[in-house]
Amino acid sequence: MIPANGFLNNDFEIVEQGSKTFYLDIDRNLIYGYTDGQEAMKQAIYLILSTERYQYVIFSRNYGIELFDLFGRQMTYVLPELKRRITEALLQDTRIKSLENFEFKVNKNKIFTTFTAVTIYGSISIEKVVTI
Repeated sequence: MIPANGFLNNDFEIVEQGSKTFYLDIDRNLIYGYTDGQEAMKQAIYLILSTERYQYVIFSRNYGIELFDLFGRQMTYVLPELKRRITEALLQDTRIKSLENFEFKVNKNKIFTTFTAVTIYGSISIEKVVTI
């Protein structure tokens, strides 16, 4: 049972987790140094949107995005569902406040998605290509 006298509020300070992380150089397949702030947020968004949810036991069930079941579906279903799933996946990160200005361009079996992520470090333009 937790005491009702509020000792937890007096003894502990809740601090927002920082964003300092290893720097991923995706173009050269290297991890070196550190990054923080808006660059770290770009990496976090990239990693969330590149990880299929429920596929890897190392990640929590709230991490990643579900895309596998969209393959072969009609575009009339996929486009609004993709927007919903991107939003659901990224808003799990408390540093992301909102997602805005979604645009979709379809070319054969590829969907080119652009949107803006409004984070505590500022707005970030995101591009994601999904093959369906």
